[in-house]
Amino acid sequence: MKIAIIYPPIFRNNKIPLLGQNRQFKFTNSKQIKIFPLIPASLATILKKNGHSVLWLDAINKNIFDFDKKLIDFNPDFIFIETKAPIIKKHWLWIDEYKKLLQNCKFVLFGDHVSFFPEESLKSSSVDFVITGGDYDITCAQLIEHLSGRGNMPSGIFFKENGTIKNTGTALLYDNIDILPFIDRDLTDWKTYGEAYLYRPCAYILTGRGCGREGKEIGGICTFCIWQHAYWQKKARLRSPYNVAEEIEMLVEKYKVFEIFDDNESGAIWSCDWLTEFLIEIEKRKLKDKFVISSNARAEDLTEEKCMLMKRIGYRLLKVGLESGNTETLKRIGKLETIVQIKENIKRAKNYGFKILMTIMVGYPWEKEDDVKKTYDVAKELMFYKTHFGDSLQASIVMPYPGTPLYKDAQKNNWLTEYAFDYENFDMEHNILKSDIDTAYWCRKIWNIHTHPLFLIKSLFSIKSLRDIDIALRGIKSLLGHIKDY
Repeated sequence: MKIAIIYPPIFRNNKIPLLGQNRQFKFTNSKQIKIFPLIPASLATILKKNGHSVLWLDAINKNIFDFDKKLIDFNPDFIFIETKAPIIKKHWLWIDEYKKLLQNCKFVLFGDHVSFFPEESLKSSSVDFVITGGDYDITCAQLIEHLSGRGNMPSGIFFKENGTIKNTGTALLYDNIDILPFIDRDLTDWKTYGEAYLYRPCAYILTGRGCGREGKEIGGICTFCIWQHAYWQKKARLRSPYNVAEEIEMLVEKYKVFEIFDDNESGAIWSCDWLTEFLIEIEKRKLKDKFVISSNARAEDLTEEKCMLMKRIGYRLLKVGLESGNTETLKRIGKLETIVQIKENIKRAKNYGFKILMTIMVGYPWEKEDDVKKTYDVAKELMFYKTHFGDSLQASIVMPYPGTPLYKDAQKNNWLTEYAFDYENFDMEHNILKSDIDTAYWCRKIWNIHTHPLFLIKSLFSIKSLRDIDIALRGIKSLLGHIKDY
């Protein structure tokens, strides 16, 4: 079969939609954010390995002026599209329009929103299949094999039959994700992707799927995190250290990649045993100093033992959720950390020389001006503590995506504003939750910590290489775009 995996060119006032591999959606003026859609790329790889002809067409992250021509000339049997709540209506309209142009083609949607609300898209558009669950690369590939006469219909599929919506049950999560082939980087145009804070050449990987916690069967439960609830059933699975090291070796040796970014929810650093084995695998392959690795992380994992292991492995930057400077807020959103613990552990990581990228949200309905000022003060304190070039932060308006525990809390407590009744408003430009503070003002103020003279001076004097200068130039462009967003 001929199968296209696509991101149609849907923009808003020249702003770029952050869709692929994004847990939080927004339209942004920054052109420095091009995150590699790892699970769709895995799907493309599996389909090609199974003998199908695959077209990868990402018109969001790459200027494809002849997008329509490429797609129509390819004449696919199936088109797969990742979607999210703020853009789903545009995808419905797009599918309805292209159904007229590609009448023999089947259209398939996957993503976090449709995992919560699969029937909605079948009722609102002419889409043929909706795939639920986080392992949709495996599920989609199994669907194609079934329709090719080579396997059973997988679970997690919603479709129409004689006008009636039917489904094949709850989507499965697969324990052994080492069975997945390494992503075909050439097929999926890997050089297109990267972010301002990463050294080049860079490549994205997933060491696992889901936000894990050391010694806990249930992983992260943050009430705002749509992926942990819609995709991963609040659990976490890791690939083996051997498997990850083998992929990194391939990326370094074949593609000359210098920086790896692990975009798993909390990386793999929540497991001390995993880090210990991974270090052995890296040393065995003589990969030390040939690459650096950065990762998402929970602050609770920045312990002395793990920091020592990460330093030996070659970790460089850690993307850590601060979310709020108030322990009461952290408790209410299920963060399972206190502000004292977060500050202590981030400072420990900075003592080891790791760059820290903090993520912060404003606009919680229970927070007052003094609370958000406390968040600002904590962010500023941590940014100024042993500042290394590359330390940074991101600030955004809290988004309670439909289906998440935070959204349900908002319904129960009458926190939703009138904007909540239109999915397109879940775009970080509108207050979905009632708030007494000026969220745009505080987002700008937090972002502007980057421009504080003391932070700039400390960052400037810690630049150590031409790679740092390259990041600085891209970072300035990205920061200006983000500030313009608010």
